[in-house]
Amino acid sequence: MFRTALRNVLAHKARLLMTMLAVLLGVAFVAGTLVFTDTVGNAYQRQFLGDLQGVSVLATGPLDKNAFEPRPFGKDEVRRLQQLRAARAVTGSVSGFAAVAAKDGAPLGEGHATQAGNYFPQHDGKDVRHPLTAGRPPAGPGEVLLDVRTAERGHYRLGDTVRLAVDGPVLHKRLVGLVRSGDGAVDTGGTLVLFDDTTAQKLLLAPGQYDAVTLEAAPGTSENQLAALARQVLPKGSQITTGTQVREQQRADAVKGTRGLRQVLLAFAAIAVFVGAFVIGNTFTMLVAQRAQETALTRAVGATRRQVTCSVVTEASLLGLCAGGAGFLLGIGVAVGLRHLVASTGSTIPDGPLIVAPRTVLVSLLLGVAVTVLAAYLPARRAALVAPVAAMAALHAPPAARSLRRRNAAGAALVLVGVLGVLYTSAGGDQGRTTVLLPAALLLVGLIVLTPALSGPAITLATPCLRRFGIPGTLAPRNARRNPRRTAATASALMIGLSLVTGLTVVAVSATDTLHQRATDIVKADFWVRSKSGDLAASVNAALSASRAVTASSPLRTGDMRIGTTDQTVTGVDPRTIGRLLTPRFTSGSFAALGDNGGRTLLIDTDTAAMNRWSTGQRVPAVFPDGTRNTLLIGGIYRSDEFLPTTMIPLPALQPHLKESRDDSVLVRTASGDGDGARRALRQALDHNPLIVMRNTDDLAAAAGGEAIAMLLDVLYGLLAMAVVIAVLGVVNTLSMSVFERTREIGMLRAVGLEPHQTRQMIRLESVLISLFGALLGIGAGAFLGWAAGRLAAESIQGYEMTLPWGRIAVALAGAVCVGILAAIWPAHRAARLNILAALKAN
Repeated sequence: MFRTALRNVLAHKARLLMTMLAVLLGVAFVAGTLVFTDTVGNAYQRQFLGDLQGVSVLATGPLDKNAFEPRPFGKDEVRRLQQLRAARAVTGSVSGFAAVAAKDGAPLGEGHATQAGNYFPQHDGKDVRHPLTAGRPPAGPGEVLLDVRTAERGHYRLGDTVRLAVDGPVLHKRLVGLVRSGDGAVDTGGTLVLFDDTTAQKLLLAPGQYDAVTLEAAPGTSENQLAALARQVLPKGSQITTGTQVREQQRADAVKGTRGLRQVLLAFAAIAVFVGAFVIGNTFTMLVAQRAQETALTRAVGATRRQVTCSVVTEASLLGLCAGGAGFLLGIGVAVGLRHLVASTGSTIPDGPLIVAPRTVLVSLLLGVAVTVLAAYLPARRAALVAPVAAMAALHAPPAARSLRRRNAAGAALVLVGVLGVLYTSAGGDQGRTTVLLPAALLLVGLIVLTPALSGPAITLATPCLRRFGIPGTLAPRNARRNPRRTAATASALMIGLSLVTGLTVVAVSATDTLHQRATDIVKADFWVRSKSGDLAASVNAALSASRAVTASSPLRTGDMRIGTTDQTVTGVDPRTIGRLLTPRFTSGSFAALGDNGGRTLLIDTDTAAMNRWSTGQRVPAVFPDGTRNTLLIGGIYRSDEFLPTTMIPLPALQPHLKESRDDSVLVRTASGDGDGARRALRQALDHNPLIVMRNTDDLAAAAGGEAIAMLLDVLYGLLAMAVVIAVLGVVNTLSMSVFERTREIGMLRAVGLEPHQTRQMIRLESVLISLFGALLGIGAGAFLGWAAGRLAAESIQGYEMTLPWGRIAVALAGAVCVGILAAIWPAHRAARLNILAALKAN
C-alpha cells in the first residue's frame, strides 16, 4: 500500500501542486514567525548585553517614598566607591531627556526614546559605556557628543552646531565627537546626546548628583564580593545588583518583549493553516471520488478498508512532508521579508544573524504532515467505506440527503449558539472582551458547516443576473449547485479571511471616525502645543501670544488642591480666550461663569460632579496649593471627554498660589487655520524648538488612538493576506479538478455546439459566483462581529458609533470578482482546449 500511495503522489503531481502550495504557505508563515522572533530576540539580547559588558555591580539609591523613585547618589558616595581596591572602574551615570533637531530643523527620534546622559571618563580618559568612534570627549558646557546613528539621521559632522532642547529654550552646542551606543532603544530609532559630567548634572539632575553607579570588579574579585563591599560604603537601603543578575533580567525582558509579537504572528499563521486545511480536504475529496473505481479494484483483489485508508493517509503524509520541508525553507525568506517590512515602517531592529533553531525545523515538518493528514483523513475513510461493486459499476452517488440534513442541523445549532453568545458577551464590558472570542469562533465554524445549505439559495438568487451571458450563464450556476459540499468548502476559505478583515475594518474605521469627530466638535483651537518632556515653560505661551499669526491662545496650567473633601488637579485657563478654543457640551452653566465670584469660579466635568455630588451654583471650600483657604463657586458642568480637562479655573485665580509658572500645554488659534503655513509660523516663533509638539485636530485624533489603529489595521491586512492567497489557490485547485471531473460532460457540450470562448466564460462565471458567495458570507459575518466588538470598544471609546466602510466593502467585493476571474484562467483555458473525441471517451 505504501508503493500504491507513492505511485498516486507521482501520478498526480499537477493536481497536488496547489494543495502542496496551500500547506507550504501556511508552514512558511509559522516557520518565518519563529525564525523572525528568535532573530529579533537574539539581536536585542546581544545589543542590550553589549551595553553591560564590564558591569560587575549596578547600584541605585534608596527609594524615596515621596517621589516613588530611587534617590540620587552624591559625589562623596561615588568617591568612596572609587577608593575600593576591589573596583577596577567606577562610573557615575546621569540620564535624562533631550530632544534633538536635524540640520533642517526637523525633530529626530519621533516616537522613540530621546535620551541624554553624561560622559564619565576613567583614568585613561575613556568612558567604557560609550566608546568614541571619532573626535574627543566634551570639555565644557558648549560641547556635546552624539551617537553615530543620530548624527547620520541628522546629517551632522564634527564641528557642526547641534540644535537641542532639554527642558526649555533651544540650546546650540558644538559637536566634538561620535560614540557607539550599546543601548538597543537608541539603535531602534532613538537618539543619544552626551554632555560632560558637570553640564549633564546641571541640565538633567542636580549639581554633584548621579542617578546610578556601575562598578567593574578588579581581577581576582567576584561580583558578589564587590557587591558586599559596595553595601558597606553606600547608604542603607541602596539597591545593589550584580552584573549577572542585571544581564539575566535583560535576557528575560528581551524574550518577553518578543513574546507578544510571536503570539500575534502565530495566531494569523494558524488562520492561514486553517484555511489551507479546507484546500487539502477539498482536494483529497475529489481525488478519492475520481479514483473510486481504482479503489474498488484494489478492494476486490484483497485490500482491506484499513489498508485503503492507510494508503490515502500515507499519500497525504508524503505530500505534507514535502510541503513542510519546502515551507521551512520559504519561512527563512519570510523572516528576512518581515525584517525589511519592520524596517520600512521606520522601526529599526538591531543587526544580528538569522537564528534557525532545531525546534523550527521540527515544528515545520510536523505541522506540514499533521495538517495534511488530518484534512485528508475523512476523505480517506469515505473511500474505504465505498462498496467495491458499487464503485466498479460507477453507481456511487453523492451523500444522501439525510446526511446533509444532519450537517445542516448541526451548523444551524452552532450558528444560533454563536450569535446568542456574541450578543450576550458583547454586553459584558471588560469581561466580555476575553469571552467573546469563543462564541465568535463557534459562529464562524457554524457558518462553515452550514455553507452547503446556504450555497443553493444564494446561487439561485444570482441565477437571473447570469442569464444575460446566454448558455454559459445558464450552465455556470448549475455547475456550482451540483456539488454543494465542494462549493461550500471553496467559498469557506474566502469567507474566513474576509470575515476577519471586515470585522477589523468596521471597528477600526468606526473608532477612527468617532475620535476625529469628537476632536473636531470639542477643540476649536487650531493647534494644541505640548512638550515632549512633560510641561512647558511660561515663555512658550508668551512667545506664541506675541506672534502675528496667533489670534487667540490660552495656557493650560495645572495645580493640585483640595476641594471639598477630595484632592483635585485643577487646570487654570485664560477666561478671556478659552471660549474661542474649546467648546465643551455644557449640561449647565457656561464659560461666562468664569468671571463670576471675583474669578473664584470652578467649571467641572460630569464625572467629577457625580463623584462629589456637586451641582451648578454650589459653593465649595477649597485649599490652594500654597495652603490658602477660600470658597469656590461651581459655575458650570460639562460632559466628560478625554480632550478636555476635568476641571477649569481662571488662571489669575490659580497662579498666585503656584510656586512656578509652567504649563501643561497651550491652545492656539491662528489667522490662517491649522495648515502647514500656520505650523511653520508657530515653529519659527518658538525658534524651531525640537522639544515642542504641535497637534491639530487630526493629530489629536491620531494621538488618541486613531494612528495606532490605522497602523495596526495595515499590519493585520498584511498578515491576513496570506490566508486570502491560500483561499485563491483553493479556488484554482477546485476548478481545475472540477474540470477534470467533468471532462466527458464538457466534451459533450462542445460536441453539441458550445464554443471554446463560451466554455471559458462558463468556468469564469462559476469561479466568480463561488468567490462572490464566499465574499458576501464573510462580509456579512464580519460586519456582525465588528458590530459586537464595537459594543465592547464603546466602553473605552466615548461616543463610539458604528460606521460601515462601504467603500472598503465595495473594494472587497471587486477583489472577490478579480479573484474569481484570475483563479479561472488556467482551468478555463484547459477546459476550452479539451479534445472533443478524447473527452467523450473519458470515464
